[in-house]
Amino acid sequence: MPSLIISLSFLFALLLSAMPLPDRLLWFQPEWVSMVLIYWCIALPNRVGVFSGFFVGLCVDLLEGALLGQNALISAVLAALSLQLYQRLRNYGAWQQAMMVGVLIGISLMIAQWIQNLTGVAADTIAFMLPALTSTILWPWLFIAMRTIRRRFQIR
Repeated sequence: MPSLIISLSFLFALLLSAMPLPDRLLWFQPEWVSMVLIYWCIALPNRVGVFSGFFVGLCVDLLEGALLGQNALISAVLAALSLQLYQRLRNYGAWQQAMMVGVLIGISLMIAQWIQNLTGVAADTIAFMLPALTSTILWPWLFIAMRTIRRRFQIR
């Protein structure tokens, strides 16, 4: 049952990522999958890790039609960083966590930008970092929702 709930949360995050937005809001779309991955790495580091991040990243690659392995690499790095910091992140308050999540997502966005530079399809402005800002703002509410789900279904 716990693995099913974790998988469903990733599926829901993938659906939110695929949700169409108006053109003027596309730059502000939060990194839902990355935030859910960070949450599960903080909450259950023995259950969700680098391999889970890699697999979820492959799903994002297939969903977005990106270079196969791009998001898998990024999600694996994000999971590894989250696992390194999970004890510290657990002790932070909600807004301190949000700032650290913003930094982690910013790192993942910079890695994505670097990979896109190598393939020649990179953004020409710093606007590619805006999802880190929106993810930072939404983190406290996502954290509360995910913690409520974890406690309700007694996922350990």
